[in-house]
Amino acid sequence: MTRKANDLTGRRVLITGAARGIGAALARQLHARGAKVALLGIEPELLGAVAAECGDAPWRYCDVGDRAKVDAAVEDLVAELGGLDVLVANAGIAKQLALVGGDPEVFEQTMRVNTLGVFYCIRAAGPHLSHENGYVLLTSSLAAAINLPLLGAYSASKAAVQALGKTLRQELRPSGAKVGIAYFAELDTDMTSRGFGTEAARVALGGKPLSGPAPLQPAIDALERAIARRDRQVVSPSWVAGVLLVRGIAQRVVELGRRGSVARAVEIARDEKASFTTEQPVA
Repeated sequence: MTRKANDLTGRRVLITGAARGIGAALARQLHARGAKVALLGIEPELLGAVAAECGDAPWRYCDVGDRAKVDAAVEDLVAELGGLDVLVANAGIAKQLALVGGDPEVFEQTMRVNTLGVFYCIRAAGPHLSHENGYVLLTSSLAAAINLPLLGAYSASKAAVQALGKTLRQELRPSGAKVGIAYFAELDTDMTSRGFGTEAARVALGGKPLSGPAPLQPAIDALERAIARRDRQVVSPSWVAGVLLVRGIAQRVVELGRRGSVARAVEIARDEKASFTTEQPVA
């Protein structure tokens, strides 16, 4: 059955990283539009509260970097939803890292959650989404295209997500399913405030993100439209689309603008005790 454009009623949507930020706001909005949502996350109290706001939506505690747990959680939630139409692979973390002299575990953990976690979710949900109404929406970032100092791990992970999305789009096309990739600049979320709230970030970026945090709601509205229409690309703020078209020039401008402060920022980051934007489970 082909759905009417912009109609979300009854759409079965699985959202990862749904305890707060983008994931939580999107879950609430899709529920209000008539979608049936299911939630994954690693902050059970917050996740349970969001689920309650979404009509007691099904949810599971799940570390997306654990393949076996993702497989089990996705199967359970798909069964509770009675099928699946949309996967929003949104879970992600960030932490500053000096590529030379920094803690390699930061890079490994970032890739485990942001890249392997997306792959594991695609792998588990893909068979349920391989139909004419299926849609996969992957949260990449403007950081996949424009790379800032101390964000090498995050940028690499989001560039990998972009590559996964472009590949998956081709592989799912015969089934009728579609794939979208979301590129956001800094949004007004806990992730942005925590990620850029360090001394090293203040030195490197003058105490604020590259563009200044943008309001969250336009990004949620853009995601809702993308899910309804199964769009190829989502951006927020709108100027991100233009930057993606001239990424090479934009990257050079960033490099020239930051070069005077990078050495000191990297020195600070090697010793500064920063935390991941979301506390991770202990192995």
